[in-house]
Amino acid sequence: MKAHVSSILLGVRDMDRAKQFYTEGLGWKIQSDFGNSVFFASDGASPVGFYSREGLAAQVGTDQEGSGFSGLVLTYVVRSETRVDEVMAEAEKAGATVLKPAGALPWGGYGGSFADPDGYIWSLGYSPKGTDQPYAE
Repeated sequence: MKAHVSSILLGVRDMDRAKQFYTEGLGWKIQSDFGNSVFFASDGASPVGFYSREGLAAQVGTDQEGSGFSGLVLTYVVRSETRVDEVMAEAEKAGATVLKPAGALPWGGYGGSFADPDGYIWSLGYSPKGTDQPYAE
């Protein structure tokens, strides 16, 4: 198996709320909306989509109820500290819960984190040392 993710599916409790958060709040563009699942335009990266939490749990054979830290963090690497601050502000305005305000990171970068309305954690980061980062934008 290669170190590759074909797509990222997030199980959401309220499809309309999730679509509103990512489209109106963060400016994502819907590529395909199948009713029970939605995929966003990915600009060449691994596509991100939503599926009902109940349906996705059934599809993979697990219980939809979970609690605490899942061990999954979605990362978003940008090209400046200013952009980290902008994205954090966009997310908070859209209804995200700021988990860690943007600031200096122990390894020398700059970043922060937030949780979307379904609790998925996004980590934003910038590093002045990296020139070959997997930039999201």
